[in-house]
Amino acid sequence: MERKIKIVLADDDRNLCQLLQEYFQNQGDFMVAGIAGNGLEALELVQVHEPDVLILDLIMPKLDGLGVLEKMNFWAAAARPKVIMITAFGQESMTSQAMLHGVDYLFLKPFDLEILCKRIRDLITDAPFSARDRFRPYALSEGGFVYAAPAGGGGINFDAEVTFIMHQMGVPAHVKGYQYIRTAVLMVVENVSLLGAITKELYPEIAKKFNTEPSRVERGIRSAIGLAWERGNTDALKQIFGSALDIERQKPTNAEFIAYVADKIRIMGNVS
Repeated sequence: MERKIKIVLADDDRNLCQLLQEYFQNQGDFMVAGIAGNGLEALELVQVHEPDVLILDLIMPKLDGLGVLEKMNFWAAAARPKVIMITAFGQESMTSQAMLHGVDYLFLKPFDLEILCKRIRDLITDAPFSARDRFRPYALSEGGFVYAAPAGGGGINFDAEVTFIMHQMGVPAHVKGYQYIRTAVLMVVENVSLLGAITKELYPEIAKKFNTEPSRVERGIRSAIGLAWERGNTDALKQIFGSALDIERQKPTNAEFIAYVADKIRIMGNVS
C-alpha cells in the first residue's frame, strides 16, 4: 500500500480546517493527522504526529505562525516538516519574514484547493520550482487563479527574492554582513556597473547607509560568506554557483558572491 502524505492543519478558522480535511481525505494520497486551533497546539501536534507537511496560518491565537516557525528552527532538520503558510494578508514584509523563517510555500487566502494539493505533492517529491513560484502569493479572482502582484505595481519583488536566496544558502541573518550583502545585491541589480567599482563606490555607499566604514562592510560581507560556506546549504550553493566554482574547495570573493546572486535576481526579473 502506498504511503500517504501526512498533514497537520493549524488554523483557528474551524470551517476552513473542516473544508481542507474533507478535501484531503477525498484525494486518496493525503491523511490529516491532526488539527490545531493555535500555534502552541500546532507545535505539539507536529511533535506527536511527525507530519510530512504543516499547513500553518500566519495569524493565530497564543502563538502566531512566525512564532511556530521560530521554535521549529531550533529542531533537528529531520524533525521539521515542510511548511505551507496560508494568510489573509499579502504584505510584502510578512512574506519576507516568512521566508526568513524557512516557510516552504506561501498561499494568500482564498486559495485554490487543487493547486494547494499539487504544491504539497511537489514539496514531498522535491519537484523543482523557482523562488518566484514558491513565494508567489496566489489568490482567486473573477478570472480564476491569478498572481497577486506586489503593491505598487506588478513584477518581481527583488527584496523578497534576495531574502529567499540568502536564506536558502544559509547566510546567517543575525550577522551584520547579511544586511551588507542584501544591500549590495540590490544595488548591483539596479546598477550592474557597480561590480567594476566594488571598493571605490559600492562599499562606501553601503557604509553610508549603515553609518560605518567601507573596510567594515568588506570584512562583514567576507565573514557572512565564510559562515555560509561552513554551515550553509550545500545544494543551494551549488544551484547558485553551478560549475563556476568548486564550492567544496573554494569560496567566492565578495565580488563573485554579489555578482552571482545579483545575476540570479536579474534573470528572474528579466532585467536587462
